[in-house]
Amino acid sequence: MADEPIADASAETQEAPSKKALKKAAAAAEKARLKAERAAALEAKMAALSAAADAEDPLKDKYGDAEMVQSQTKSGRRWTRVEDLSGTLADEEVLVRGRVHNVRGKGKSAFIVLRQQTATVQVVLFVDDVHVSKGMVKWVCSLPRETVVDVRGVIVRPESGEVESCTQKDVEISLREIHCISRSVPTEDLPFLIEDASRPETAFENEKAQYVRVGQDTRLDNRVLDLRTPANNAIFKIQSGVGTLFREALLRRNFTEIHTPKLIAGASEGGAAVFRLDYMKLGPACLAQSPQLYKQMAIMGDLEGVFEIGPVFRAEDSNTHRHLCEFTGLDMEMSIKEHYDEVLDVLDELFVSMFDGLNERFAREIGVVGTQYPFEPLQYCRPSLRLTFAEGVKMLQDAGVEVDPLGDIGTETERILGKLVKEKYGTDFYMLTRYPINARPFYTMPAPDDPNYTNSFDIFIRGQEIISGAQRIHDPKLLAERALACGIELPTIQSYIDSFKYGATPHGGCGVGLERVAMLFLDLNNIRKTSMFPRDPKRIAP
Repeated sequence: MADEPIADASAETQEAPSKKALKKAAAAAEKARLKAERAAALEAKMAALSAAADAEDPLKDKYGDAEMVQSQTKSGRRWTRVEDLSGTLADEEVLVRGRVHNVRGKGKSAFIVLRQQTATVQVVLFVDDVHVSKGMVKWVCSLPRETVVDVRGVIVRPESGEVESCTQKDVEISLREIHCISRSVPTEDLPFLIEDASRPETAFENEKAQYVRVGQDTRLDNRVLDLRTPANNAIFKIQSGVGTLFREALLRRNFTEIHTPKLIAGASEGGAAVFRLDYMKLGPACLAQSPQLYKQMAIMGDLEGVFEIGPVFRAEDSNTHRHLCEFTGLDMEMSIKEHYDEVLDVLDELFVSMFDGLNERFAREIGVVGTQYPFEPLQYCRPSLRLTFAEGVKMLQDAGVEVDPLGDIGTETERILGKLVKEKYGTDFYMLTRYPINARPFYTMPAPDDPNYTNSFDIFIRGQEIISGAQRIHDPKLLAERALACGIELPTIQSYIDSFKYGATPHGGCGVGLERVAMLFLDLNNIRKTSMFPRDPKRIAP
């Protein structure tokens, strides 16, 4: 990194701060002062409550700050998950750890909404209960939101019948003990409230709605807090499920999971959109755009079928709802005996089993996401629909859309085709095969019956492309011919061509973005919702 320019410290050359800058600095200083005062006041208040409890409260050991959890002891206590609390546990004592989602005092009583990931339960305490004191109620009411607490209490049925504000509606916890494990900042200093960040999109449809909408940048700038919303917790469980089900489907077919280099000597797809760096004393290198070369080399090593789940880097200045500079690739490659349909057969089974698995294993999480971001469940058929590129073009032309039958189709045209397919075939998931040769990379195998087309395919969910794949050219001579026809200088890809000169197995494969599959399965409007810490042309932190 270049040295920072040295500022001239002389009084003559230094510019005086502008009035606007001075005003901004003064406002920041005042804000910091008020924040420090609030923190000191809260600390003093808690100390006073603690002192009062020590002096006169017979239940003083039943609430307060716990010792720091520092792996000092093993008590043998067992915690119960909030999502497991139900009427079957009525009258039983439970120990629960969660966050203070909300707390309100009402006379000599207090009510806590305790949150644990996607589940919430109400905790109640009344002064006329022998297990509750005035000091306990005061102390509970002073807890900031997002504070982590341990709650011990008895499961009871709500007097009102149901607790509408919680996921666990038919039970609540009658408090016996509560201890603070980790205190949050004062509620007023939180960047936003979880309840605002969790509000259903439908809540903003009414023009008279006065709700606070938490913007995307605010969420991503404070991602740790944003991840606590029930919908986000559910999204990343589902995203994890996509990767798990991808792995399981291919392992069932005897594929081998591999791990390929992400530091490479040249662009992995022959393009310029790479992140470049200096590699030790060996010269320039870059971050891998794709594991394709190494997948193909593994097939040449007689592994027959391989897959990888790993990071992919694309230095594309694309500020769209579906592009990232770093994402998680789900890549597969396999040998074929006669026809590239064998690859489509594997992908057909893979995605149908993935969708089935998500619906079966993550039904609760899908419901949680749908509560904040309502969507129609994904429609798919068995076997999956396959159309040729020419058939897709005809559907578009019949609908009045101008399309070049020997060119590629753009994003908006893909959306239109997706709607036409849904109307005609009733599926959100389909495969489009035999793309024109002008729309495919040089390494794509030409179709045997028409030099204008290729043995290739794209796969779509809800009208958006998630996969681009093909049978690869495994003949070195044909590969060199196609490279030259596409204007590629052979020395720049000679190591790639050489990979196939020792006897090559016919093969094909593809890659898909994990985040994009999760986004489209849940019909979310932005891929940043399914990337835990997204990297795009404008964001590299947190």
